[in-house]
Amino acid sequence: MATAATAFSHLNLAPLPYSADALEPVISAETLSFHHGRHHQAYVDNANRLIVGTELADLPLDQIVTATVGKADRASIFNNAAQAWNHSFYWHCLKPKGGGEPPAALRRKMESAFGSIDACKKEFVNAAIAQFGSGWAWLALEGSNLKVVKTANADTPFAQGLKPLLAIDVWEHAYYLDYQNKRADHVNAVIDKLMNWDFAAGNLESFEPKLYG
Repeated sequence: MATAATAFSHLNLAPLPYSADALEPVISAETLSFHHGRHHQAYVDNANRLIVGTELADLPLDQIVTATVGKADRASIFNNAAQAWNHSFYWHCLKPKGGGEPPAALRRKMESAFGSIDACKKEFVNAAIAQFGSGWAWLALEGSNLKVVKTANADTPFAQGLKPLLAIDVWEHAYYLDYQNKRADHVNAVIDKLMNWDFAAGNLESFEPKLYG
């Protein structure tokens, strides 16, 4: 599990919360190994390189993200730091033998906002499929309102004042080895078989951005 980040002089890649083959056959070990060990690692390495000698060097990852969001002269730092954070959060959105029914508190929230659990899932799927190019789909809270949002590239809801509960990565590196251009197949399989609704319910009660640094 993720542990709370404290002030540090460099960022680290946390290990996956499961083995590389634990999400098969939905996500292959090859995809997961490349995604975590190459792509996520690159975001961490780039962020480390870019913050050296700046006032950001000793900040935890979540604070680097919020300190650089929307600042054109810090776009490279934001993009790499936010992608590092998004991925650290994302790994916990998945679990072996996931999917199924959400816990009661989350289920009630989904039914209130969308009319039914199936309607909520459908909107989540549609957002992930509709995101043009690289990006993310999120189940998030805006105040007390549950909503589905999509973000482009490295953008992340917590930097916009929302509380993310779940994420689906729709950058091609998340699925192309397994699904090629069939993003919809990947998204549906993730929600049906891997989605960690318990993690979302936990975030509904208490969300701490610092846990994913």
